[in-house]
Amino acid sequence: MDRDAPRQFRIALGRAAGGSILFSVPMLMTMEMWWLGFYMDPLRLLLMLLASIPLLAGLAYYSGFEERLSFVGIAVDAFVAYAVGLVTSAGILALFAIITFEMSAMEVIGKITLQAIPAGMGAVLASSQLGGNDEQKRDERKTSYWGELFLMLAGALFLSFNMAPTEEMVVIAHEMSAWHSLILILLTIGIMHAFVYKLDFRGQESHPPSHSWWAVFSRFTIAGYAIALFVSYSCLWCFGRNDGNDAAVVITQTIVLGFPSALGAASARLLL
Repeated sequence: MDRDAPRQFRIALGRAAGGSILFSVPMLMTMEMWWLGFYMDPLRLLLMLLASIPLLAGLAYYSGFEERLSFVGIAVDAFVAYAVGLVTSAGILALFAIITFEMSAMEVIGKITLQAIPAGMGAVLASSQLGGNDEQKRDERKTSYWGELFLMLAGALFLSFNMAPTEEMVVIAHEMSAWHSLILILLTIGIMHAFVYKLDFRGQESHPPSHSWWAVFSRFTIAGYAIALFVSYSCLWCFGRNDGNDAAVVITQTIVLGFPSALGAASARLLL
């Protein structure tokens, strides 16, 4: 047994707490997120929580804060990350007096549970962003095509989670015309493709030699944008932003949120 293991775990846990705060602080200080914890449909909150567990497990595989590749190890990392997210979210919200003893238990639980989702993602990502894992170890975890799509989904969700609760999504969608929406779609796809394949960022993917430009564009950029739109719609639905709106407004809101969501999808592989 490695005698240094407890110390390494404490360091990893501290790193996870730091990443949790760093990645979630914009949402911890966003008023709409506080309100959502109070009035959000409990069923939708539960669905988000259930969906976050496999998401954290997948991120733990690609960027976990411990070098575990077994199923049990990945599951442990995922649950520890969410637990760290719960603790840090509760602490920060209590420090800001957003949760108090005068509030009902359901309101407190709702606020903490919702905030713990992005905080848990930050805890997992702490390894790649704050840790000492060298590039060789991280490169050993080569991703399949489906793995690439999963990482796009995770990146899309992270930025969507930041933007979806805000009133700005609704305001922008009501101000935009159909032409604005079309131009935004084309711009988003162009920027998304450039982020991954054209701008020579660190971690950028290269064109597979056996694939044509169109094959790469359709398999990654278009597929990634479709994932970003799916994530955007799902977040808007979970947060109740689509409730009471007609189809045109729902589509426009999805396209608007799809812009930051697509950027998150495109940049996710650069960060992990």
